[in-house]
Amino acid sequence: MAITIASLWEAPDINPVNHKAKSIPALNPLNLYGRVFLLSWWGFFVAFWSWYAFPPLLTETIKKDLNLSQAEIANSNILALASALIVRLLAGSACDRFGARWTFAGILLIGAIPTALAGTAKTQGELIALRFFVGILGGSFIPCQVWTTGFFDKSVVGTANSLAAGLGNAGSGVTYFLMPAIFNSLVERQGLSEDKAWRVAFVVPFILITATALLMILTCPDTPTGRWSSRSRDVQRHLDMRDTFFSATTAGDKKGNASSIDSSGLANDTIQLNSRRGQGRDTDAQAREDDLLTAASWELVEEPTVESSLRAVGTLSTFTLLVVYFCSFGVELCVNSILGAYYARNFPTLGQTGSGSWAAMFGLLNAVFRPAGGIISDLIYRHTKSLWAKKALVHFFGIMLGVFLILVGLDDPRSKSMMMGLMTGLAFFDEAANGACFALVPHVRPTSNGLITGVTGAAGNLGGIVFLLIARYTENSADYPEVFWIMGVVTIAGNLLVAWIRPIPKDQLGGR
Repeated sequence: MAITIASLWEAPDINPVNHKAKSIPALNPLNLYGRVFLLSWWGFFVAFWSWYAFPPLLTETIKKDLNLSQAEIANSNILALASALIVRLLAGSACDRFGARWTFAGILLIGAIPTALAGTAKTQGELIALRFFVGILGGSFIPCQVWTTGFFDKSVVGTANSLAAGLGNAGSGVTYFLMPAIFNSLVERQGLSEDKAWRVAFVVPFILITATALLMILTCPDTPTGRWSSRSRDVQRHLDMRDTFFSATTAGDKKGNASSIDSSGLANDTIQLNSRRGQGRDTDAQAREDDLLTAASWELVEEPTVESSLRAVGTLSTFTLLVVYFCSFGVELCVNSILGAYYARNFPTLGQTGSGSWAAMFGLLNAVFRPAGGIISDLIYRHTKSLWAKKALVHFFGIMLGVFLILVGLDDPRSKSMMMGLMTGLAFFDEAANGACFALVPHVRPTSNGLITGVTGAAGNLGGIVFLLIARYTENSADYPEVFWIMGVVTIAGNLLVAWIRPIPKDQLGGR
């Protein structure tokens, strides 16, 4: 199906078997699919904003107010990622058990509480504790991706996932503009002292997070067919209504005509259409019917058990996702945490607001570069019908990311134009790699989609923690160039390590 500009606001065509949309009405919140897409990316956006609200003000204001050392700031950055890692691991199974909508809203409401309390920190220990609990919001990425996967068909799911994540990740860039702007407004227009202004500033993301969670609960369903708890009955109803869905197919084959059922939305490497299972047109029609119904059942998310979870996670295909996302998203999280300080070190005339504004560009580019990774992945897949092609794209982006990291580390640019040019190239390959990775995730063990999404997202957070620990314990904790080239070497090595592994497991449908 061709994607047009009008599909951004027109009601999408719906796959009759799984009720997923074949286009993304991103500009139409009145449409059910458009509304779910909007709240998916917006929920992650405000969560990411709050999660990264501290770094723009830590460079000078909070550091001065709480008398923090550079090592203490690094510790708080690491703890903020550690809590998100834990929540991401738990959120995956929670999505499979309770549905993505309730998991999403729950994370936002829980994370809103420490956001509101962020301004109460008066010591280094209190700051670290609050940042740990605010980090809960970083887990919202998992239900964001699971929710869009549940509403958008395989033919566009890579685009939907990467666009939702890219717009959401842009919150990490927007916060570098918004938090200093809110802080400056409170000081200059409201007459608050600096030590009070930064504390009051956190009330803004708290209000938005709470309102967004309530909108999710009140205006959206769990799945395209309704309640999460009834999803099994919905698939069974499709099975019982097979004559309704396939009467046109059977009748068409008996007349020697092509089927009127459009199965293009189900075409993916987890499903192998087997039209040679019998002789004669009636048998062929039944074969196509069985294949499409198998597709509907295959996309039904199982309630997680220990056995099914171990089976889903314990494959080399899942390991590949963990490694590549460990590298790419780990790099992004680390860069988001240190880039403002890196700019301030190399260009001291920028000051807190200026260095924060330049650092914000790295996060803001997510709105374009991460979706680009998913869109390119979907385009390649439509033309090749090969998951190997999707996987090759992930590794290409990952290796090029490593190259740019090494270039930044070795050159340590003191020219603004050189620094911005290298960081823009780095941002493209980093964020496109993240988008391409999560264009591949829905194909791997789709019956455990929440779990696979959760462990992959958690691996990204683990990467961020590891890279920040490297930054924390380099010989000079402000030796940023060394951190960059080390991340580059790790990223290239990680991608080469798993490049040979098949995209989906052998025992999965289409895996042979």
